[in-house]
Amino acid sequence: MASNDMVEIRWHGRGGQGAKMACLLLADVAGLEGRFVQGFPEYGPERMGAPITAYNRISEKRCTIHSNIYYPDYVVVVDETLLDSVDVTGGLKEGGAIIINTPSSPQEMRPRLQGWTGKVCTIDARSISEEILGRNLPNTPMLAAAVKVSGVLETGRFLTNIEESFKHKFADKPQLIEGNMTTLKKSMEEVQLG
Repeated sequence: MASNDMVEIRWHGRGGQGAKMACLLLADVAGLEGRFVQGFPEYGPERMGAPITAYNRISEKRCTIHSNIYYPDYVVVVDETLLDSVDVTGGLKEGGAIIINTPSSPQEMRPRLQGWTGKVCTIDARSISEEILGRNLPNTPMLAAAVKVSGVLETGRFLTNIEESFKHKFADKPQLIEGNMTTLKKSMEEVQLG
């Protein structure tokens, strides 16, 4: 069971949408900040478009838990269609929040959440990524929304550290760094807190 100094995040997406990548980037940046981290995916049928789940644990102390996350503090839903087939709010802690990739408002999404009465946050990750990156890459906006809503990392330091991470990951494609950084900043401004 997680303790008060640990934040647990569960990601729901589909294969190819980058939920796993966003999860691993969050772990990478939290590690750069000196936190103890876990970031790992769980696959069902390993194919493009199949539902996947990924998990983050971020703590000030060493974590000895090595299992999936059943009672997350935050849930990130990268693909809104999963609301119809996956119990995304299952186990979500009462004081937590769900963050959904949708053009709808938090109030419009609430009836689709099987009675969830806690905080609902939304962001139109598709339109942000298409506007800035030129195609539907929802993982970057969803990562920014997760950091903003959870407060697990201070946003200024997060942006500085993720830029360093991007410089390593995209060393041979520096043009991707600027677009991803712009996407992160815009997403932090546009996430709707409900």
